Amino acid sequence: MDTKRDILGRVYLSFIGIALLGFLVLGRAVYIQRVEGSYWRAMSDSLRQRFVPLDAQRGTIYTEQGEMLSTSVPTFDVYFDFQADGLREENGKLFHEKIDSFARTLSVYFGDRSAADYANEFKAGYRKGDRYFPLKKKLSFEQYKAFRTFPLANQGRNKSGLIVEVRNKRLVPYGLLASRTIGLSREYVLSDGKMKKMNVGLEQSYDSLLSGRDGQRMVRFVAPGTAIPIDGTELEPVNGKDIYTTLDLSIQDITEQALLKQLEKFEALYGTAIVMETATGKIKAIANLGRRPDGSYWEDDNYALRHTEPGSTIKLVTLMAVLDKGSSKVTDSVFIGTAQTAQVGPRTVTDAEHSSKPVLTVNECFAHSSNIGMSRLALKAFGGRPTELREYMRRFRMDEPLQLDLSITAKPFFARLDQKGSAVGDMLSMSYGYASAVSPFHTLTLYNAVANGGKMMRPYLVHSVRQGGVIYRQYEPKVLSNNIARREVVEAARQAMLMVTTEGTAVRIFKDVPFSVAGKTGTAQVWDGPYKYKDGVYQASFVGYFPADRPQYTCIVLIRTKPHASNIYGGTLAAPVFREIATKLYALYVESPKPHRGSLRADSSLSQYAGSRKSLQQVYDQLGFPRMDSSAGNAWVQVRAQNTQNRWQAPPVSANTLPDLRGMSLRDAVKAVEGMRQGIRLEVRGKGKITRQSIAPGTTPARGEKLILELSVI
Repeated sequence: MDTKRDILGRVYLSFIGIALLGFLVLGRAVYIQRVEGSYWRAMSDSLRQRFVPLDAQRGTIYTEQGEMLSTSVPTFDVYFDFQADGLREENGKLFHEKIDSFARTLSVYFGDRSAADYANEFKAGYRKGDRYFPLKKKLSFEQYKAFRTFPLANQGRNKSGLIVEVRNKRLVPYGLLASRTIGLSREYVLSDGKMKKMNVGLEQSYDSLLSGRDGQRMVRFVAPGTAIPIDGTELEPVNGKDIYTTLDLSIQDITEQALLKQLEKFEALYGTAIVMETATGKIKAIANLGRRPDGSYWEDDNYALRHTEPGSTIKLVTLMAVLDKGSSKVTDSVFIGTAQTAQVGPRTVTDAEHSSKPVLTVNECFAHSSNIGMSRLALKAFGGRPTELREYMRRFRMDEPLQLDLSITAKPFFARLDQKGSAVGDMLSMSYGYASAVSPFHTLTLYNAVANGGKMMRPYLVHSVRQGGVIYRQYEPKVLSNNIARREVVEAARQAMLMVTTEGTAVRIFKDVPFSVAGKTGTAQVWDGPYKYKDGVYQASFVGYFPADRPQYTCIVLIRTKPHASNIYGGTLAAPVFREIATKLYALYVESPKPHRGSLRADSSLSQYAGSRKSLQQVYDQLGFPRMDSSAGNAWVQVRAQNTQNRWQAPPVSANTLPDLRGMSLRDAVKAVEGMRQGIRLEVRGKGKITRQSIAPGTTPARGEKLILELSVI
């Protein structure tokens, strides 16, 4: 028994010893991990060296005139290294001398905390020896310049212990204007910790040029997240190149505001408007506005690239195709009837409105947008071989992706037209805007070709890439087709488009416009996404060019209505937006003197000016100039002088309508419009007398609308 007891005692003693040893090991492990962990991790970091990237400065996106549309601005994150030699030497003399004044300056400048709070926090960090204490984040350049003058911060990095990290933030100065076209560039962290870059628009298409090439340098880590660069190891970054677009900021603003006003008025789902320079294909403006849940609008998607059933704007293809084939002439008669519905081949076709007469010419079918008329023309031309209409779509480049600067668009959709039983019916639907889906850019490009006499230009958004102000790459206008159809066919199409605005579906909108417009209305019932025909959603559009006799701009407006909207037609919903854009561009950019019949003798004394009656009265009285006064005592006077004859007239000035400001000085013009209740915004270009105004005289500006005044010396 004694032997057994002795053995058990030794076993128990050994077990207790092993258990105590295990507890000691476990305790030490916990102590090292919890208490000394930061020290050993810092020690590990201090032994590591690695290359870290140096970010390149992303390039800037400009308008054609050089206004900045998107750029990178630096932001500054500031940290404190309380272990810095300059703060620790002489028992922290510099720190203790400067920290209170530093805290006071921070408190006064930023106003977010008291000086005592700043000082107490810094002193606590100093006692702990923090090496990466966050001080301020996302300082602007102006804030950082001021910060560097503060006590302690002005001592330099080694003495002050302040670590500055520079980050770039993408800034779009004009906010809403063309923001979807310009796009965005930002980075975010995925759930797995990897950095992801998200770009859209031009930021995406030209990302490789805008991004430049990152550099690198070797650093040695002295604490978690804190690294010291090693001299001689830097590879400098190459900054990104700058993109110069074809956009015009004023045209973009006019387009965006005109579209926004109409969308808000009718609570539309979305809209897009594009303005193209007819001769070159340059995109001068592109607006994409979608309705948000709170009822406001933002550039949330690129609707200009969406493929949808085009409606009656596709009838230009049908018209040109039947004329080119020779199956019909513009003067041929087409039976429409007055019932608004007719059986055309296998299809029952309905017109939006009753025809005023049972028989229309081919031109009238187009001008009044008769589905019955256009489908009868298509049946006559292509009933025997429906695929021939598809061949014309291909010839007019309606069925191929457009190579745009934004991205490569998807291929448009057209019914195959080669299936027995449905081919003729699908061809008829296609002839007036269904059984197909194209983007507004496709439609605009075709209409621009007609405006350009048959020459089809590639639409483009970027005209040059530059680095350091030096052109790296230049983009020139590109011709897609020198002749999309015979000259007489193109001319017939132009005349038919002119009839749309003079006697057709858009006559009421353009009857008072002081220049000629040619175009086409379009209305299509929507069946895509969540909407079916029963939902009553429509797509209203108008596409055309101006002035019709010598086109300078081609424009398309497309608006997607809300369900069961009160206004659904292209001629009443989209055409007014086109009219506003065209009228303002005409006043600003289009020279259109109307020629007089016969010859007139040149008169060097011909002059015209305007201004305050009181000021003009003083000048004329002092100089003794004669005058013929028919201004009826009006406060504002227009003066027309010719062959020493001076006539004073009263311009139409009221609280609601805009006067004719041409000839006025800027001071007088400001006085003339400052009393208007609409509170219009003024933008002035140049100096001297006013020669042009963006809002036509006699019209009523919208509240907050921009009025651009061009003076005689730019």
